[in-house]
Amino acid sequence: MKLDPFYPILDSTDWIKRLIPLGIRLVQLRIKDKTPAVLRDHIREAKAICAHYQCQLIINDYWQLAIEERCDFIHLGQEDLATADIADIRKAGLKFGISTHDEVELNLALAAKPDYVAIGPIYPTILKKMKWAPQGLERISLWRKKIDTLPLVAIGGLNIERLASVFSHQCDSVAVVTDIVMNKKPEARIRAWVEATKQWR
Repeated sequence: MKLDPFYPILDSTDWIKRLIPLGIRLVQLRIKDKTPAVLRDHIREAKAICAHYQCQLIINDYWQLAIEERCDFIHLGQEDLATADIADIRKAGLKFGISTHDEVELNLALAAKPDYVAIGPIYPTILKKMKWAPQGLERISLWRKKIDTLPLVAIGGLNIERLASVFSHQCDSVAVVTDIVMNKKPEARIRAWVEATKQWR
């Protein structure tokens, strides 16, 4: 399986409607603290938009809703992994990626046989308070050795200026949040990301 090298994470369908038409080929919908009905509406709308623009949609956390709405890809954090029914997820035909922050979590993730592994935070991040120190670039190379050919996603404090260094340590894709949604000109930033990742596409 191959992931697009540019992996934006967006927290609403408003963002998805606004940015997907600009050349995004892979996106995660990551919504927190909403009712199931609201989440379902977001998932349905995001799914329709992504299908129209041939963009791979990954749903964060809500694997039951993703199954019910016939999505094809989810992302699980470690807490979600602990409670998710992997057998049901597989039975429904969903692909899934898993977040990891240390070797214990990596081993748990690999035992579930995911379709990709994410590692982070690579650099300091302001997205949320993390109990893990920044992993640094060398951890990307270490994870690559441990997971062999499984796709590897780097996340945390990433920007265009850091791309060459991150990809040189053998990740397959970079997940980005704040560099887009906190940018004063997010559309221009998306176009810059799409262009900057072209050489790894």
